[in-house]
Amino acid sequence: MNEKDLSLYNRDISWLKFNARVLQEAEDPDVPLIERIRFLGIHSNNMDEFFRVRYSFVRRLQLSTVKNHEDNLEGHSPGKLLKQLSKLVNEQQQLSQEIYEHLREELAKESIEIISEQELTQKQAQFVRDVYRNQVSPALTNLMLSQAPEFPYLRDKGIYLAVRLMKGDSEQFSIIEVPSGAMNRFIALPKYGKQYIMYLDDVLRYNLSSIFHIFNYDSIEAHTVKITRDAELTLDDDVSKSFMEKVQKGLLERREGDPVRFVYDRNISEVTLNLLVDGLGISEFDGLIAGGRYHNKKDLVRFPNVGGPSLEHKKLPIIPHPALDEDRSIISVLKKQDVLLFTPYHDFGKVIRLLREAAIDPKVRVLKVTLYRLASQSRIISALVNAAKNGKDVTVFIELQARFDEANNIKWTNMLRAEGIKVVSGVPGLKVHSKLTLIRRDEGKEKLVDYCVVGTGNYHEGTAKIYTDYHLLTSKKQITKEVRKVFTFIESPYKQYNYKHLLVSPNSTREGIFALIDREIAHARAGREAKFWVKINSVSDHEMIAKLYEASASGVSIRMIVRGINCIDFSNKALSGTIEAISIVDRFLEHTRAFCFHNNGQSEYYISSADWMTRNLNRRVEVTVPIYDDKIKRQLRDHFEILWKDNTKSRIFDANQSNAYRKLNGPKIRAQLDMHAYVKKQLLKG
Repeated sequence: MNEKDLSLYNRDISWLKFNARVLQEAEDPDVPLIERIRFLGIHSNNMDEFFRVRYSFVRRLQLSTVKNHEDNLEGHSPGKLLKQLSKLVNEQQQLSQEIYEHLREELAKESIEIISEQELTQKQAQFVRDVYRNQVSPALTNLMLSQAPEFPYLRDKGIYLAVRLMKGDSEQFSIIEVPSGAMNRFIALPKYGKQYIMYLDDVLRYNLSSIFHIFNYDSIEAHTVKITRDAELTLDDDVSKSFMEKVQKGLLERREGDPVRFVYDRNISEVTLNLLVDGLGISEFDGLIAGGRYHNKKDLVRFPNVGGPSLEHKKLPIIPHPALDEDRSIISVLKKQDVLLFTPYHDFGKVIRLLREAAIDPKVRVLKVTLYRLASQSRIISALVNAAKNGKDVTVFIELQARFDEANNIKWTNMLRAEGIKVVSGVPGLKVHSKLTLIRRDEGKEKLVDYCVVGTGNYHEGTAKIYTDYHLLTSKKQITKEVRKVFTFIESPYKQYNYKHLLVSPNSTREGIFALIDREIAHARAGREAKFWVKINSVSDHEMIAKLYEASASGVSIRMIVRGINCIDFSNKALSGTIEAISIVDRFLEHTRAFCFHNNGQSEYYISSADWMTRNLNRRVEVTVPIYDDKIKRQLRDHFEILWKDNTKSRIFDANQSNAYRKLNGPKIRAQLDMHAYVKKQLLKG
């Protein structure tokens, strides 16, 4: 199919439709109250990222002298798309504000009130003064615009109070940065019958007279503003600089990226707003959004629960894996069988335990790991340092271009190198997004035996508690041999390898998946049952969608669970008639990537680090691994069936991606809770 004739749903609109699903969770009365508030925070954080990455990308196309960008935007012109995106964003912004006000009312019913500086009792006022003096004041940055030689830099993701001081016909302006990074945005006041919460913004508002005590003014006002900047990381081509130096320079330039969104309190004076817009150099293409009193609602993710456990999700206990107990060597288990860890239902700590075991095992000679995102306090890093100190040959591959984690990964790179560990920091032209561990062990007879982990998720202890991911632990030679090849490729990317078992981007993932789909097409054309299912985060690659359309036209039955972006056009039944797709948004973020191809009854199963996006197929090092263990195959099949039956948190992909909840006959099924029960049942079976 000619790409120009390809009917597609726009990826950026689809992304906003995903964020609308997050907003649905904040709106859902069946979700515990504090969790609903935190979903508002997730929605706001997602929207920030959208503007920093995707909106800014379309804006750059709009400003470009090169025209005809429709192929990059699923048939949309940049100008028209920006208008459509702005409309959707404004609609979500308005709905978010309405939900927020409703949730405040619901909090009040639980005797929890969010109060402003105008509602303080005498005792509360003294408490707020003390908080300001002892905690806030030392972290405060206050910029007087009339004294500044140029308009000050406002950092991306920061939140500011724009202050106007008036005396007769004269006025002065100031910008105060709210120190929400140094302390929690929400201040719990002493309990007086009820629980009271106050925004840090309002702590500052109450203390404006202290902040500006040296000025003579008749009146003063302060309104919240926030700016979002283009997050594009540009790397120069100076051959005299190391890759790390280029990334560091790119981060400094990103810091001063062009504004792409400016959100302000709709009650701000016109004179203050114009001063800010002119000073920041905001253009006609930038998102200028009138909001409520408070911005940076991403901070709601940390909203304190002062009302008791019923206002949050009941904790689901972590289920021990039946093959891995605390008194057994994990390596000894892997000699006999493969193990599939399914976090957060299983404990991610088992991956860390494997690394710690390798670190002290006298027979382990080599340890190699790929790292994309890490926790701020990483036990993974501790295990690797321990291994190096015990004389192991440790190589760590850290992706310096992991978006928004670049600075953190540079920190870890420097720390590991200081410990004498070999660090490979990126592959030119590619991102290393695969999730791999390789352990080489001397087991006598002059041979090294390999053990590896191939997964779908990052080695991040924090996200492992809320992201669903698979981690395959295996010693199967056909897999471990090819994992070694991947590590060699990352170290020496000029070498090319053939893979018989793994699908590896950018070498063979696209071709391998196309071959699997083509086989189902051949079965369908021969009159045999033909079907496959896919569990993935995003589907946007045009060639991949064209192949899905070809399969659909041939009569192949396709079931897809897609969490986020989906560019398949479900309005055109001639193209997508046999494709069914749903999205599940619930308490855990669905992050597993898995496929099953029926193959005329000889089903083949895979898990993968790659989404079906062009970047994952062409511009990243990704690994898709086949599952050869029959028990694990059954588990993956069962996992998909449980998810597919969900009729509580699943939304269907229809022609307009309207996020309609899926309606199925029978009792309510909430897949993530049923999944926990299933994994627990597997433990009992042993």
